[in-house]
Amino acid sequence: MARGYNRSGWILLLLIICGLVVGGFLGELLGSYIPVLQYGYNLEVTPHTWSLGIFSLTFGISLKINMFSVLGIAAGIFMFKKM
Repeated sequence: MARGYNRSGWILLLLIICGLVVGGFLGELLGSYIPVLQYGYNLEVTPHTWSLGIFSLTFGISLKINMFSVLGIAAGIFMFKKM
């Protein structure tokens, strides 16, 4: 079997999410020493609440991408290609 046929898209997604989390953490941690690492973009969907009588549901998401997050995503893709 040729290389790459048994790889799953779920593994790529997992590696990208791990790279995003670790990169974001490192960017925030090292951002106090190197301020350029904290620059980023905030993607946000404001919370929306549905009240259904007995209970209520609230949906919303916020994602802050900084410089190290982008490097983490690139590292995840690189690791996927090396598998």
